[in-house]
Amino acid sequence: MDSWAIWLIIAVVLAVGEIATLGFFLAPFAGGAAVAAILAAFDAGTTIEAAAFLVVSLVLLAALRPLARSHQKGRALKMGTAALVGQTAIVMERIANDEGVGCVKLDGEIWTARAYDDDAIIEPGTKVHVLEIRGATALVSE
Repeated sequence: MDSWAIWLIIAVVLAVGEIATLGFFLAPFAGGAAVAAILAAFDAGTTIEAAAFLVVSLVLLAALRPLARSHQKGRALKMGTAALVGQTAIVMERIANDEGVGCVKLDGEIWTARAYDDDAIIEPGTKVHVLEIRGATALVSE
């Protein structure tokens, strides 16, 4: 089998591995293998192909990995009830823990609510902050 075909197979395997892992670690090596395949197609020699693979892979890794990591940090998505913590809600029904009453409108939905401070009483129309979600109950404070 020709060396260009081997380099091409390596590039494809690394690219598929990158797609499967989504860690942006294998893609630079796939790029290096692709460059080595091109050089092998022009009979550049095994030493030049291997050196090109190594240099291109390391340059791509050094240049692109920090960029990819910075994009991943900004995309930490909160889902479900975790996304509601920290949001502002409007008290719809008086919140009094000792009476077991209280509702807020949170993200367009009505939620059972309790004051985070057991002694607090919060009147309707008050804007509150969601500190925690326990089951289907929002724990809020003014």
